[in-house]
Amino acid sequence: MITQNTFETLATPTGDMQVQVFRPAIDGTFPCIIFYSEIFQITAPIARTANILAGLGFVVFVPEVFHELNPMGTVLGYDDAGKDKGNNDKWAKPLEHHDSDTQAMISYAQRLDYCTGKVGTMGVCIGGHLAFRAALNPNVLSAFCLYPTDIHSDTLPSNAGNNTFERASDIQGEIHLVFGKQDPHVPQEGRQKMYQHFQAINLNYTWQEVNAQHAFMRDEGERYDPDLALEMYQSAKQFFARTLSASK
Repeated sequence: MITQNTFETLATPTGDMQVQVFRPAIDGTFPCIIFYSEIFQITAPIARTANILAGLGFVVFVPEVFHELNPMGTVLGYDDAGKDKGNNDKWAKPLEHHDSDTQAMISYAQRLDYCTGKVGTMGVCIGGHLAFRAALNPNVLSAFCLYPTDIHSDTLPSNAGNNTFERASDIQGEIHLVFGKQDPHVPQEGRQKMYQHFQAINLNYTWQEVNAQHAFMRDEGERYDPDLALEMYQSAKQFFARTLSASK
């Protein structure tokens, strides 16, 4: 399926946020996936992933996740300087500001004549956390979370009692979680902590562990696993086709 993309600017309570919108270049209405990036924002690999998802039949929003902290259009490099800046931004932005960003994108999707109004979320690294976090919003029907960081550790800044781990029981939609067994950012003890908690709260989730390192979806760098990435795209397509169907 041929795709097209544009940049849109959405108003949020914490300032204007640039969002790149990818969608099928054909007439029709399609479910929406909000795709949250790594700390580096909308890099070329992130844009390629979003474009693939659009080609599978979805409208895909990719927000600049740290729009309050950078000039519009900022893309950080996959180097030490970019890593340091991105991590500093991660610790500087409260989770509640991500929540209001999510609501702005949901409201925008529900106004578009080429969206069905059904919204799911997907993300990688901190974006996997944000995709999971977004499912606290009852308008998010499902979330596909790839190697989500910082859920088990409760280390991202938030208001008292508003961390993602403890609030997971408020999620109403369906969750698919994917972890790399060789990922040092989410070690075995962290995965066990999440798994046991999600079992205890009866979260509606699928748990998947694969033999991969962190960032195995990113098609730049030595950790990229093309075969596994293709498997994830197909799994995401099936997951969202089911959870964002017109009958839901």
